[in-house]
Amino acid sequence: MATSFQVGNVEIGGGSLFLIAGPCVIESEEHALKMAESIAGVCRALRLPFIFKASYDKANRTSIKSYRGPGVAAGLRILHKIAARVKIPVLTDVHEAADVPRVAEAVDVLQIPAFLCRQTDLIVAAARTGRAVNIKKGQFVSPWDMRHAVEKARKAGTQRVFLTERGSSFGYNNLVVDMRSLPVMREFAPVVFDATHSVQLPSAGAGGEAVSGGQPQFIPVLARAAVAAGVDGIFLEVHDNPAQAKSDGPNALELSKLRGVLEELLAVRKAVTFRDS
Repeated sequence: MATSFQVGNVEIGGGSLFLIAGPCVIESEEHALKMAESIAGVCRALRLPFIFKASYDKANRTSIKSYRGPGVAAGLRILHKIAARVKIPVLTDVHEAADVPRVAEAVDVLQIPAFLCRQTDLIVAAARTGRAVNIKKGQFVSPWDMRHAVEKARKAGTQRVFLTERGSSFGYNNLVVDMRSLPVMREFAPVVFDATHSVQLPSAGAGGEAVSGGQPQFIPVLARAAVAAGVDGIFLEVHDNPAQAKSDGPNALELSKLRGVLEELLAVRKAVTFRDS
């Protein structure tokens, strides 16, 4: 069964819903701060625990021409500033084991990207820092096989590990979510549902361009279903202007819609009683 633990003032796996949210990538210091403050304000009003998420480097973009972020030095400085100013935990992706110690000094949660969820050295390095580790389930991995990723982290010395579901590949350029994966994975770690990457259409941009499309109209539907299924947290990429986002805009939730979606999720959570909560 899932093991609960704390990340700052956020309890992971203890029965209360929490949110991981922010823009896909750090676009600028000003924008990242604005998004963190705006999302934190909504969460404070709803009394919903919140971890800010943004990436300093998106190393897995489809095209070599795509924006990747400000890089490790500038990105970590911005994330550290957000944590200090907004007084919230922060999370970011890490792609290379060599970068892990440096990143761990600046953030509260190290996230293993979905494409790297089987990279043993990366998971072990993240686990050894003592920071919480979020392993995103690969689009190509069964939910029961994610047990092995969790075991890698625990054998490396941490119990502070959780998993995030982000959909499974369904043919080409499409993802589907099997809600059965949520209780399956929650047998061995707390589980978060990523409602925005799950509506992504990978590499399906208009005109055959090397960008991903998305179906953001389904974000609230899938998020409500996941909360009803008993997840511990919800992951949302949120942007104030998705059409102008430098990464993952087509599948992001518009900031103006965030409060309404979260109010629905909290209502679902209140309506459903779970035996282990």
